[in-house]
Amino acid sequence: MANLGCGCPGSMARVIEREETSATETTVKPRSELRQWPVQLHLVPPSAPYFRNADILISADCVAFALGSFHQDLLKDKALAIACPKLDESGTYVEKLATIFRDNDVKSITVAIMEVPCCRGLDLMVQQALAKSGRDIPVETLIIGIDGERRN
Repeated sequence: MANLGCGCPGSMARVIEREETSATETTVKPRSELRQWPVQLHLVPPSAPYFRNADILISADCVAFALGSFHQDLLKDKALAIACPKLDESGTYVEKLATIFRDNDVKSITVAIMEVPCCRGLDLMVQQALAKSGRDIPVETLIIGIDGERRN
């Protein structure tokens, strides 16, 4: 069998087995809770009005795909910024996040990451940015398993 990963456990190919859902379980389409555009951390302007006096969700890109209830459980009533600490050029993210935290009277920060080791980098960036901002903002970190289950 060929090695499909690059040495990182998060890159290992896996199949997630699920029980089949019935048609009645999937007929109701939940509405989107997205309140702004853009969402990529690289693209969001730090002075965007949706960050003012907001609860902010900073999510790893993969979380929304792994967690089926992402919109209802995590995104509802929050401003959003998404990033991938492994694939993005993240050198400017700490400064950008610090500016968002410092200049917008942010009420709270939720960091949603996957259980894979490389995702921890996003949580570390947020912690560094918060320290750099000089603000005391409550932070909650949520870890999502590749199976879509919360790990904490």
